[in-house]
Amino acid sequence: MNTNGGGGVGEWIGERIAWKEITGFLRRKRVPQHKHSFWYIFGGLTLFFFIVQIISGILLLFYYSPTPDTANDSIHLIMTKVPFGWLIRSIHGWSADLMVAMMLIHLFSTFLMRAYRKPREILWMTGVIQLFLVLGFAFTGYLLPWDATAYFATKIGTEIPTSIPFLGPFIVNILRGGDYVGAETLKRLFALHVVALPIITLGFVSIHLILNQVAGTSSPIGVKHTGPGIPFFPNYLYRDGITWTVATMVLITLVLMLPADMDPKANPFASAPPGIHPAWYFLPLFQTLKWFPSQVFGIDGEVIVNVLVGIFGLFLLTVPFLDRKASREVRDRTFTAIGVIAMVYAVVSTVYALKTVGMG
Repeated sequence: MNTNGGGGVGEWIGERIAWKEITGFLRRKRVPQHKHSFWYIFGGLTLFFFIVQIISGILLLFYYSPTPDTANDSIHLIMTKVPFGWLIRSIHGWSADLMVAMMLIHLFSTFLMRAYRKPREILWMTGVIQLFLVLGFAFTGYLLPWDATAYFATKIGTEIPTSIPFLGPFIVNILRGGDYVGAETLKRLFALHVVALPIITLGFVSIHLILNQVAGTSSPIGVKHTGPGIPFFPNYLYRDGITWTVATMVLITLVLMLPADMDPKANPFASAPPGIHPAWYFLPLFQTLKWFPSQVFGIDGEVIVNVLVGIFGLFLLTVPFLDRKASREVRDRTFTAIGVIAMVYAVVSTVYALKTVGMG
């Protein structure tokens, strides 16, 4: 194909999508080199596992049926009858865990490097919102197999917001669609998981990536650079390609060694299985609710915990405006202490909960 007497298909397409201008911009962009540069890879890894989630989720949708009568049977069909269905479901499950892990590492590393300081305030805020959305993905997807563990874990999980002042009952009704976890709950969580959350998340991911390209990659305060920086295109993209390849190898290894299993179909009238607990990334909240006193000065303990979680979420969202020293290129030890304490608490509470309830 030649529409103007010169060049070919590549040139014709390039003229219409401004490929040369885009690559020129990316070539001029530099990724800083310093002793903490390693931590930059976790943003790209989070994106990689998100892409894996989208692709594997679409493939699962071809066979999944979102009703209490058919959901578990359709999962059984995927696992036993559909060619490579067990592989796709295992990839979807493990990539979800790895995506949350990579995002948490990315969050804490950028927090400690003060990547939220001017002019990257909005970049940081879109990242925090993506964390909330990813946790929403995890919560809404947990019930979809409609097995016993998922059913009772969701029943417990949807009871927690009840104690949130003013909004609690409204949130529970939105999630459950009634007083109990049932067909309406499955339908609503399915709609959130496969339609609403992906659309919203893709929007925020796009904004986050664009802002990252415009603002550039942040360097920690006071850290000396070891070179002029790496061109983003193609040099740093090659590095991302290597990390994505390693991530693929890790994912496949986990899938082959620990494939997804099948739990029995949920029976709402049966007793909850022993040792029921949420996924590992919700264990800090789960364990905090167990540790916290049931009453504090006449106030229900769950109410206090939910308020504290809300305050911490608001703190993460607004930290660029709270840490005023960072915009002056000064490290505030208070915010470093907050980040370290939060990390230590999350790890300790998760490990303690796993030891208490078991890894199952």
